[in-house]
This record gives sequence, C-alpha cells and structure tokens, in this order.
Amino acid sequence: MAAEREPPIMGDDLFGLSPEPSQGGSADARKKPAPTQPLADRLRPQRLEDVVGQAHLLGPEGALTRMLERGSLASLILWGGPGVGKTTIARLLAQAAGLKFVQLSAVFSGVADLKKAFENARRQAEAGGGTLLFVDEIHHFNRAQQDGFLPVVEDGTVVLVGATTENPSFALNSALLSRCQVMVLNRLDDPACEALLVRAEEETGRPLPLTEDGRVTLRAMADGDGRYLLNMVEQLLSLKTEKPLDAQALSRLLAKRAILYDRDREEHYNLISALHKSMRGSDPDAALYWFARMLEGGEDPRYLARRMTRFAAEDIGMADPHALPLAVAAWETYERLGSPEGELALAQLVVHLATAPKSNAVYKAYGAARRAAKATGSLMPPAHILNAPTKLMQDIGYGKGYQYDHDAEEGFSGQNYFPDGMRRQNFYNPTGRGYEREVRHRLETWSRLRDRR
Repeated sequence: MAAEREPPIMGDDLFGLSPEPSQGGSADARKKPAPTQPLADRLRPQRLEDVVGQAHLLGPEGALTRMLERGSLASLILWGGPGVGKTTIARLLAQAAGLKFVQLSAVFSGVADLKKAFENARRQAEAGGGTLLFVDEIHHFNRAQQDGFLPVVEDGTVVLVGATTENPSFALNSALLSRCQVMVLNRLDDPACEALLVRAEEETGRPLPLTEDGRVTLRAMADGDGRYLLNMVEQLLSLKTEKPLDAQALSRLLAKRAILYDRDREEHYNLISALHKSMRGSDPDAALYWFARMLEGGEDPRYLARRMTRFAAEDIGMADPHALPLAVAAWETYERLGSPEGELALAQLVVHLATAPKSNAVYKAYGAARRAAKATGSLMPPAHILNAPTKLMQDIGYGKGYQYDHDAEEGFSGQNYFPDGMRRQNFYNPTGRGYEREVRHRLETWSRLRDRR
C-alpha cells in the first residue's frame, strides 16, 4: 500500500500520466516517455479505453463512459486496491472532460493545501474553466477535513475524485458519500495482467524469458496489482538467464507481492466472514483456504480459535455436542504448542466444524428465551419447584406437590416448570441433523407423555 503514498506532485499510480497541462489537453501533446523511465511509467495509458481490467466502468456500457457521454461528470470516490488504475482514471477523466487536473495526497496535505486548491478552483471557474480535484488516500483526512469538501462539491467549484483503498462506508463521512458516486475498481484479473505483459513485451521489444507455467506464476505473484507486475517484469528483464524460467525458478528469483491484510481493516472482516460462511456451508476446502489466508496475512491464531469456538456453539450446537469441547481443546493445544505446530490443531478444528452437522437451534432458542424473559418481568417460579428449607416456607406452599422425576414412570413427571400465569412456550426446536435427531425424538416422546398427564 505504501507504493501509492507518494508526494502530491508525483504520479503515484501505475496507470497515471505525467502531470497535465493547466487545462485538459491532448495526450499526444505530452512528451513521449524516455526509454530510461521505469517500465510502469512508460506503459501508462494515453486514453481511458486503454486502461485494463475496468471494463465495467470504462467499456462501451460502463458507468464512467456513459457519464462522459452525457457531459455530466459527477464527483466520485474510486475504491480499489493498489495498482488498479485509480490515479490514471482520474487524470484521464479530467482530460476527457476538459478540466484542469489538480492532485493532492491526504497523507501529505493539510487544511492549508485544501484552502489553496479551493481558491485556485474558484479562480479557474471565474475564468470559465473547471477543476477536477483528485485526492489520493482520501480516507486519511479526518471528519472535519472531509466536511470541508462539501460546499465546493455542492456549488460545483470542483469535481472531486477521491481515491481510497478502504471501504468508503467505514472510511468516509456519510455527508461526503451522499454527494459522491462510489465506483468500485476491480483487482486486475488474469486476462488484464496478461494484457500488461504483452504491452511490456511490445514496449521493450523482448519476449519474457519464461515458460508457460512461469508466465502463469508471474501473473499470480502480482496478486492483482498491475504496478507490482510491471516492476517484476523489469526485474526479470534485467536478469541474465540461459533458458526460460519455470514457476519454481521464477519464485526463487522474484519476491511474491505481500498479501494485503490489515488486522484492523476491512480485509480482516471480509476474510473472517468468508471462513465463517465456508464452515457453515460445510465446505472444508474453502474453509481451510480462508483460514490459511488469514494466518499468512499475520492474523493472531488466538483470534481464529475464539471465533471458531463461537462457531461451534452458534452454528453446530447440539447437532454435534463434541464440537464445542473440541474447539476448546484445539485452542488449548495451540496455547501449549504455539506456532507453527499448534496451528495444525486449529486446522483440524476447521475441518471438523466444516464437516459437522449444523444446527442453530440452541442459538435461536436462547434468543427467544431472552425475549420472553424481558417481556415477562419478574414472574416467580411455580411454588411446587421452590425449595422449602424452613417451616414457614413449607406452610405457605413452597415445594408442595413437587414430583420427583426419578420416581416417576420413565423418569419423567410432566410437571409444569414455567411461572404461574405464563403459558408454556416452545423455544428449542431441534433439527433432524446429527445428534439432534436423538434429542428431537426424546422431546417428542416427553411431549406426548406431558399431554397425557
């Protein structure tokens, strides 16, 4: 992520362009990149249609294409990972709309920079021009700074285009979001990465020294980040190789892009949700994948142990009563062994939870019982199930009429245990899955006995 946080005067995106003239102008008027420039700079698109991987926005029916055709470019929030084209799209939108492009970085800019940008935009508007203000990493601005955009966006002083790698729902003020359209940029898929490789070969006039599986591995190593992909291409072309590199040789020579994972950011919640739902969906393979993704990203195994223990109670419950003690045992095993040995116990737990029969009947029953408890206030238990340790309590009826279930036929008395004045309620409805089949059979038997008595 640090690769996108450059000073405001620098083009910080793989698909960005060199600084624009004061007004939107022809791409042909810019100086052609020199061969000594980094490959990522030399391959920056000159037109919106040359941006790869974002056809849903820039294709013939794309949202931004239609916006430009209508001549009504709205303020935007571009949300996507590093190296997917946020800065480039902003620059090319300014060019296509005939707007002056002004770039700020929320990492390096403050209130004074914003005021200066707004004042310059007002002068530009008085002269009959318009301004596209691009704010990179906009989520780094605090609430007051974000509120500062509201008047200039509302009165049209600027067309704001903010770029963020964070979920705008959490990172940006609702007031600012209500005045902007959020455009989600996709991570670059395999065809988009291959298109960049082809462009790199055409630009350098050299084929990549890779076997077919090496080429596949190179695309995978980029993990959807086009800038990182082209940086690896540049490293690869600088190597002296006697024969094409296969996947293993390539992996030894080049570093894989670090997994995007922040334990306090949205990716954390996305992946734990994926793990939870994969286990609920009884897919051990997908569950193991997301479990491994979180560990490889640096997640604390204790957090995963805690979440899986909760899952055992919430999503499996009485369908497999062994799941909960197994979760606690796996957690304790990790605490005793540590990493990496203890992680195998957690992996075993992932597989057990994913393959176990599922039931949320106890979870639902507990919720229903809590609602009933709140609604009925402070009703006393019926007198016959109250203890009577004193003569006074015996005299007023405590314990009178209580039937000892062990002495009753089939070990079941069928007495009422709900408060007097409260009708019997059915909270727990076991499924027919796993151990709950047996529990359900018992409850049905006891219900018939209760009705007869």
